[in-house]
Amino acid sequence: MNDDGRMSDMTGDGTRVVRAGLPEHVPYEPTMPGPVFAAHFHLPGDPVGPYTYGREGNPTWTRLEEAIGELEAPGGGPPADTVVFPSGMGAISAVLMSQVRSGDVVVLPNDGYQALPLITERLEAYGVEVRTAPTAGDAQLELLDGAKLLWIESPSNPGLDVCDIRRLADAAHAVGALVAVDNTLATPLGQSPLSLGADFSVASGTKALTGHGDVLLGYVSCRDSELADSVRKWRKTAGAILGPMEAWLAHRSLSTLQLRVDRQSANALALAEALRDRPEVSGLRHPGLPDDPAHSLAAAQMRDGRFGCVVSFTLPDRARAEHFLAALRLVDEATSFGGVRSAAERRGRWGGDAVPEGFIRFSVGVEDAADLVKDVLRALDEAAAS
Repeated sequence: MNDDGRMSDMTGDGTRVVRAGLPEHVPYEPTMPGPVFAAHFHLPGDPVGPYTYGREGNPTWTRLEEAIGELEAPGGGPPADTVVFPSGMGAISAVLMSQVRSGDVVVLPNDGYQALPLITERLEAYGVEVRTAPTAGDAQLELLDGAKLLWIESPSNPGLDVCDIRRLADAAHAVGALVAVDNTLATPLGQSPLSLGADFSVASGTKALTGHGDVLLGYVSCRDSELADSVRKWRKTAGAILGPMEAWLAHRSLSTLQLRVDRQSANALALAEALRDRPEVSGLRHPGLPDDPAHSLAAAQMRDGRFGCVVSFTLPDRARAEHFLAALRLVDEATSFGGVRSAAERRGRWGGDAVPEGFIRFSVGVEDAADLVKDVLRALDEAAAS
């Protein structure tokens, strides 16, 4: 081990995810200890030990936080200081509520995750000024004057637009603003926000990080330990803590992250290419397509051709979209993305995204690409004939 706790030969992503956060070898003990269920711990004398009470810390959280911190490490350096939460929204709320006060200015994307309007409503109720602009074209640059925090989502969900994170981060820091990047869609193997200048890398680990659709999880990784401490203090104050079983399941799932992300990225590109010639498909987006508006920037900013598992496109109307979804056999009609099983939905059914009625968000899984493409094309044919 190095002095900072990282294995000296952990250079490949596959090796890193398999070994991340594991303890030193102890003879006859499990290679990955099971979850620790404890509301309190033996605590003699002053409360100065690493574990005092279950709302403040748990060994199972620690191993997961160390694992994610190694994957989010900026520039391959020491692990990022990481704080885990019971959901992505828990992580988002912790960053905003721990850093922003009444009278501050926050800049958000207006095309990001559909719960951001709920965040806007809450911030404004607390006396925070919220400014919004689209992700594409680095439009948030124009709103940074006087800002306390810039929130970036790249690629955006569900539209898959991309912005220049380093350019935005440099501009924000120049006016004294902090920078948070929602890295959910890219994952730490596809993009390193902290290496690109962000102060916070935030994600819903419910999605691709854990990848099996059975765990709710969020996390915040920071370059600065003081910022991480402020987020951790918010977690303690709000009681937004992750259960040990969920933490253990998430850590277990990390070992296949590289395999899943690479397979899903390749499958998503194959599906996007198959959809290009369909006359009923419009607005096709995937950053891996060479002619996608975001491709050049994504290719420079995202890592190793990992452009994400999401493909978005629009069918002529709501009825055609619903017929298409009903005709799919290998794809779950479900919300969320990043799972091993492909899922798709008509995104407009939620009412929170500014998308056409026939807009489809398609999360590509790890099935055989040929089988998946065949199923999608068949479903499109059935929908067209209905």
